[in-house]
Amino acid sequence: MTMAKRDTYTPESLLAVAVEVFNERGYDGTSMEHLSRAAGISKSSIYHHVKGKEELLRLAISRALDGLFGILQEPAAREGRAIERLEHVARRTAEVLMEELPYVTLLLRVRGNTDTERWAMERRREFDHQVAELLKQAAADGDLRSDVDARLATRLLFGMINSIVEWYRPGRGGAATSHEVAEAVIRTAFAGLRTQT
Repeated sequence: MTMAKRDTYTPESLLAVAVEVFNERGYDGTSMEHLSRAAGISKSSIYHHVKGKEELLRLAISRALDGLFGILQEPAAREGRAIERLEHVARRTAEVLMEELPYVTLLLRVRGNTDTERWAMERRREFDHQVAELLKQAAADGDLRSDVDARLATRLLFGMINSIVEWYRPGRGGAATSHEVAEAVIRTAFAGLRTQT
């Protein structure tokens, strides 16, 4: 882990360090002392900007959730046939996951042990529900296989997308680009979900 220099410390750099430490140690296993050492600043300097580690958690998770919910507001997610809207949401979810990898990784690892984690889990369920509704509409339009339950299909689709956090590492030699990964997810998932015409 890189130590931040005191003279370059910002709330944004503190958040990035906190997310890295939370992902390495787990939120429950991280103390303010761990955050202080990793950021290279005193605990009092951290408290000058945030109330504590749960506020850092909420800021980090909010960044991930804002990215995901922003997808649902994009024109391609709101207009057109449900199947195209669903493909857009799935593709963009994969892209946002890779763009905001540490933040989304943290979001996917919350377990509901704090108020912030319970709030995050509720928001994730809300996002999943909206995507499931799109999937149901695409099935009602006859564009998705009728023999796969919409809730199950949603879980399988997002299980595939969410698994990217476990293996995707940008910039590693020979690694696929985020665009290539997102397109592979769409081709693989929708080849099995779309009705054969």
